[in-house]
Amino acid sequence: MNKNDFIAALAEQEGIEKKQAEACTAAVLKCIEAALVAGQKVQFVGFGSFEVRARAEKKVRNPQTGESLVAPATKVPVFKPGKSLKELVAG
Repeated sequence: MNKNDFIAALAEQEGIEKKQAEACTAAVLKCIEAALVAGQKVQFVGFGSFEVRARAEKKVRNPQTGESLVAPATKVPVFKPGKSLKELVAG
């Protein structure tokens, strides 16, 4: 399911126009992005949580040349599914 499919499904499920569903989706995503940029954790009980984790600097190797390089430290967004979501997906 891509973003357009999601918007169409949301509009159908909630009985609203696609423009409204698109605006709601954009607003939710912007809120999650803003919280992650601010270093906050976004948690939906039962569904899961979004957070930013720091990755340390590490040594890597270029597979074409065999040259050793250093990958710089970085921050990455991660999603951790909640218990209810895990159980739903597992069947």
